[in-house]
Amino acid sequence: MTRRIGFCCQWFHHDRSLKKKQLEEIERPMNTRATTVRWLNEHKDEAEAKLDFVFKHNIDGIKNLILKVSTLPKSRRMCRISSPILPVATQADWRYYWDKPEIIKYCEKHFAEAGDLARKHDVKVSFHPGQFTVLASDNPDIVERSIDEFEYHVNMARWMGFGKSFQDGCKINVHISGRQGPEGIVKAIPKLSPEARNLLTIENDEMGWGLESSLELEKHCALVLDIHHHWVATGEYIDATDDRVKRVIDSWRGKRPTLHYSVSREDVLVDHDPDTLPNMDKLLEQGYKKTKLRAHSDFYWNSAVNHWAWSFTDYFDIMCESKAKNLASIDFFNKQSWKFMPQQAVAS
Repeated sequence: MTRRIGFCCQWFHHDRSLKKKQLEEIERPMNTRATTVRWLNEHKDEAEAKLDFVFKHNIDGIKNLILKVSTLPKSRRMCRISSPILPVATQADWRYYWDKPEIIKYCEKHFAEAGDLARKHDVKVSFHPGQFTVLASDNPDIVERSIDEFEYHVNMARWMGFGKSFQDGCKINVHISGRQGPEGIVKAIPKLSPEARNLLTIENDEMGWGLESSLELEKHCALVLDIHHHWVATGEYIDATDDRVKRVIDSWRGKRPTLHYSVSREDVLVDHDPDTLPNMDKLLEQGYKKTKLRAHSDFYWNSAVNHWAWSFTDYFDIMCESKAKNLASIDFFNKQSWKFMPQQAVAS
């Protein structure tokens, strides 16, 4: 069994002392470029050329990122692919561009190459549509647009060769969101394509629909446990052997699940002892706000929280959701050991 530690969306060069331009030249091949609806609308004559340049660079970026990750030890071969690979692909005014046969053919070929690289080098990949993908909204128009956005990500995964069976190497993760909660997700699932249903994962929120709510969906899709979200929502350092955690694991139907891990920002808990677990009740008494505590740190600065997160690696791969991206995941990985776990950590 390979226990994996992954990172999200961008690759940063390790030598941050280099000049900004040098870093951009090194990092650019692995990272995405972007454009905006406003720019495209204001530059109609140049718009298609811009889209062509950006999306081809971005697909090459996926391949380059996978190749970069493939040079790492197997225990670190996991990454999340950025969402805006195909700019404005879900915008009605620009749909004509993405429906062009030559564009579709190009995407099919080059995404397939990216998928082949991921499978060849055993790199676990994923997508995470943004906050505006609200499948459980009580507004039918928002649900329709959210399904469109979700299926956009599914198309990329499908072209990469994923989605043929349940959780076959790529997950597409969203939060419950929306006023309808789990019931809304249940209503939306039949409207998704077969590939979408195979790849869908649902993650617990920190300020809305928490772990108990996501567990209502355990028979409908795979669940992603975000332990930082759960701590922000409840103050609980949930144990890796908790029955609720087992239910999350079981939702993956024998496939190895993924856990999301982050920690409160360094510049929020400035004076906190990095060798003790932050105590939510005490922090709230001291005037800290959950809206601040929810924000992700740059690095994994708290060793006690790290040890707690590491206790899940017998059962989960860990996606590191931190601002320093791969540098933070490397730091987290290097601070731990697959063979050593502390007996317990005490919150303070």
